[in-house]
Amino acid sequence: MNSGVPCFRSCNSHNIRVDHDHDRDDQTSTVTRAGNIYKHRSADNYLFPSSYTSNSPLSRKSSKRSATPINVNPTTPTPLFISMSRKSWDSSRPSPAASVDGRKSSLGSSTPSPHFVGRVPSSRQSSLNNPIMFSNSSGTLKPPPIEKKLECTLEELCYGCQKKIKITRDVVKDTGGIVREEELLTIKVKPGWKKGTKITFEGMGNEKPGSNPADVIFVIAEKRHQLFRREGDDLEFAVRIPLVKALTGCDLSIPLLGGEIMSLTVDDVIYPGFEKIVPEKGMPNTKHRGKRGDLRVTFLVDFPTRLTDEQRLDVLSILQDQS
Repeated sequence: MNSGVPCFRSCNSHNIRVDHDHDRDDQTSTVTRAGNIYKHRSADNYLFPSSYTSNSPLSRKSSKRSATPINVNPTTPTPLFISMSRKSWDSSRPSPAASVDGRKSSLGSSTPSPHFVGRVPSSRQSSLNNPIMFSNSSGTLKPPPIEKKLECTLEELCYGCQKKIKITRDVVKDTGGIVREEELLTIKVKPGWKKGTKITFEGMGNEKPGSNPADVIFVIAEKRHQLFRREGDDLEFAVRIPLVKALTGCDLSIPLLGGEIMSLTVDDVIYPGFEKIVPEKGMPNTKHRGKRGDLRVTFLVDFPTRLTDEQRLDVLSILQDQS
């Protein structure tokens, strides 16, 4: 889009959206995957082999399997647990180690498959090389928005104003041809707007066949002021005074934003960095209608560069009496 001179069309107000800088909480979507269920063989099969279990009928009060192995040799005491070496284990039966290893392998190996190491899906690779496009409910593509800076003075942001901006953009006609047209955009700056405020004109970008036009976003930027500096809703103003006024008090004429002058009387002893707050003389508050920030007047004291011997003695005597 190019800037031009006079315009012929103006945009509709219903396509404008204003976004302020507010804190927003991030939303996190959590996807839960169902885990696999594994059936494990009872340890009784390994600790109590079938040759050591009882084959007698069970009574109603007894359990299905006796927890105490039967002593085959009555003269030999039966140990609580039967220890079997790897060599004596029946090769036809699976060993506990093999069963554990089998469960580990079924749960997942610590070594990833070589087919998935260091590979990026082709769809991901193509998305890295191509610009991001947005789609709406109709399925048509929409390019990312175009941001432009809109500079405003502190006076314009304090009292509000109306700005008219002319742009030139490509428009697709019914015949399929593309022509250049001028558009006039009107922005109503409201009192109290801060830098970073965004004004969005939906669909006012260049048109292309097969896609929706992009949005145009204007971002508020504050021009540097010669006298004031903005800090939130407060205004800061610095004034220089000589040392004699800093020690004896003074009456000052302080300019206000917009050209007004106010009188400020200071009876305190002013030291370097001394600050006087004038309430309700700052910028308007957009959240609370009718409320304004403060004007903070900071004093800079100019010290003399030289003194005569007589002046030094006078200053010394005065300061000694004060101490």
